[in-house]
This record gives sequence, C-alpha cells and structure tokens, in this order.
Amino acid sequence: MRPLSEIYSGDEYPRVLVGLSEPDDAAVYQIDPARAIISTTDFFPPVVDDPYDFGAIAAANALSDVYAMGGQPLMAINLVAYPDDLDKAILSEILRGGAEKVKEAGAVIAGGHSISDAEPKYGLSVTGEVEVGKIIRKSGARVGDVLILSKRLGTGVVTTALKSDIAKPQHVAAAVESMSLLNRNAAELAQRHGVHAMTDITGFGLVGHGLEMAKLSGVDFRLNVNALSLLPGTIDYARNGVFPGGMERNREYYSQWLVDDGELAEYERGLLFDPQTSGGLLMSVAADRAAALLADLHNEGEEAFQIGDVAAGPGNIAVVKPS
Repeated sequence: MRPLSEIYSGDEYPRVLVGLSEPDDAAVYQIDPARAIISTTDFFPPVVDDPYDFGAIAAANALSDVYAMGGQPLMAINLVAYPDDLDKAILSEILRGGAEKVKEAGAVIAGGHSISDAEPKYGLSVTGEVEVGKIIRKSGARVGDVLILSKRLGTGVVTTALKSDIAKPQHVAAAVESMSLLNRNAAELAQRHGVHAMTDITGFGLVGHGLEMAKLSGVDFRLNVNALSLLPGTIDYARNGVFPGGMERNREYYSQWLVDDGELAEYERGLLFDPQTSGGLLMSVAADRAAALLADLHNEGEEAFQIGDVAAGPGNIAVVKPS
C-alpha cells in the first residue's frame, strides 16, 4: 500500500506548503502569492471535571496548532461526541467554554458536527491564515539557538492526580489556568523576534515534540532539567509515581533518542515524557535575540523560560542536570 505522502506528492500539489511530506503542527495551503490557509483539528475526552473549563481547554488546545505555525485563527467547527443519556446541559457548558475561547482568539465558531458516543469528547477543526513568508515550521532550528518554552510543564501529572482524587484544588486551578491560556501572545512575539522554529508541547511531551524539531532541523537539542519550570504540585505527585499512561508510552518510544548524564531522578525523567494538554510553545531563537524575546514574553504576562540550546548533531535530545 502506497503511503499518503507518496499519493499526495509535493510536486503534484505545489500549493500544499506544509502537509504529509514531513510532520508539522498543521497543514498549510497557499491561496495567493502572499497568503496561505492553515488547517488543523484536535479533540479528546474530558481532562477536568468542570464542563466549561473542559470546553475552553479543548478549544485552546486546538487553536494552538495555528499559533505554532505562526498564524492567526479565522474560524472553527465544533467536533462533538456525546452520550445519549447524559444531561444536555453539560454539553451546553462544554460548547460555551469552547465558543468563548474561540471568541477570545478573535475567531468565530461557524458550525459543527456531533455523533453519539459512550464517552464525551470535544474539540475543534480550525482554519487560520498566515503570510507565506512568515510560516514558522519545526524544521528551522539552527546551531547556537536558544530554546524557550512559554508555559510550565506538568498538566499530565496534575490531571492524572485529579482523576485519582488526590489533587489539591489549588493545583487543579493552576493547571486549568495554564491549559486555558491561548498561545496567541507567545506566537505573535515569536513572529516579532524572528523565531527560527516552533512547535506546541502536547501529547508527546517535551522530549517527543522537541525531538521532532531537532530531527527535522538536523540538530541536537540540549535541555537543562534544572531550568524546567513545573506547575504547582507536579513534583510531589511525580515523586509518588502519579503519571498518565501516555508518559510510559512516550518514554518507551522516544528514549532511544534521549541522552542524559545519569544524574536524573526517575521522576525527573518521567516529567520529560509527561503528555501535556494545551501546553506552551517551544521556540528556537537566535541567541542574540533570546533575552529580548523572554523580556517581552514576561511583560505580556507569559510564564516563559529558557530551557536549553541547540547544538550540532544527528537529531537527539541531550538532557543535563548541572550540580
């Protein structure tokens, strides 16, 4: 069976600027010499108890792929799976949370589709736009760049603690606030400061998504575990082994490209693979522009951190824990 990347080759469809030929956060289709359309979709089951918060988080997560490509969302289509026997008032709150988040992004809900399912699921199909010359891909990281992450890590751990009924309310509130935060400001500042490559950190964790950038760019990423900032409560839950199942799947697959100095605690290694929901943007930016980018991010209220740098190499992730 021929792979889709062969059937839809770039030579045959030259207006597909970003598609199946190499993995990225969204598809990009050129509509005229200056402009291109971004198309993406994402949906999942509830990660928190409150239906409004779930809707807002799912919407922010889906919109994030447009931001990761350097674009702005235009409209979204609701994607809903919902049990027949569950109160429709809950669904109304999910949709309200999503709609208000899309409006906050400057876009509009323009329709949707629903099916009956045993477990609720919600998300969006999002259409955005970007200037052709300003598309930010995963593949542009350069040796000497600095790596910046625009949100704290730990949503997978905290939401797993919530499902296990051991999460403290203040920890859940901090995670909900982080997951609901649009990556809009971070993406606009990335454009302003000429970020070379970018992706959003979601289900494959920091190492998985960082590795995609490193391999596509033909470089190594070096991460300083001491520079990683975590959501409140994350360390304590992680030390007690509270991780989602996706963490272990990520670790089993991506560990083959991970090089560490042997100083990491087991929970620290797990946090590198923790699946994130609506995580931050990982940016690769020239070293002489990193300080200004960080300052602007902080001035905009973003919790952004310098977490490593880019070195020559075949596409691995090297993790160090300086003493």
